[in-house]
Amino acid sequence: MPKIAICPGSFDPITFGHLDIIQRGARVFDEIHVVVLNNSAKNSLFSVEERLELIRKVTEHLPNVKVDSFQGLTVNYAEKVNASAIIRGLRAVSDFEYEMQGTSMNRLLNEKVETFFIMTKNQYSFLSSSIVKEVARYGGDISELVPEVVEQALNEKYQDQLL
Repeated sequence: MPKIAICPGSFDPITFGHLDIIQRGARVFDEIHVVVLNNSAKNSLFSVEERLELIRKVTEHLPNVKVDSFQGLTVNYAEKVNASAIIRGLRAVSDFEYEMQGTSMNRLLNEKVETFFIMTKNQYSFLSSSIVKEVARYGGDISELVPEVVEQALNEKYQDQLL
């Protein structure tokens, strides 16, 4: 049986930190589903469709990565695609505290799905989609934070908002 994992998140937008976790997970698992969770409580810059397209573009070099969206519980999506694992990236101790709560709840809901934490590379330990959007909003250089296609998409979004 193939080892299938999901890598859920909002990815608004995907950053080099996210991509690092996805690539490293893709070396361990036979198949990775990068799943954009549609959280209606969040005010996203990019639509779900835009985020899916950006993720597809930046992961096209990874043949074992699939990109999808889902609204609902992460463990329900894992069950739907026969995944036995959830991959989560950790940047700092504060991430661990938050992730521990989600992991405990997921285990309660479905004990067959394990969560694997991957520490980000040090160069991405400060990186978040929120920081990237803030820097891009004010015209800062984000070329070392996101893939070029994401940088272009952010610049277009904020240019449109200024008009």
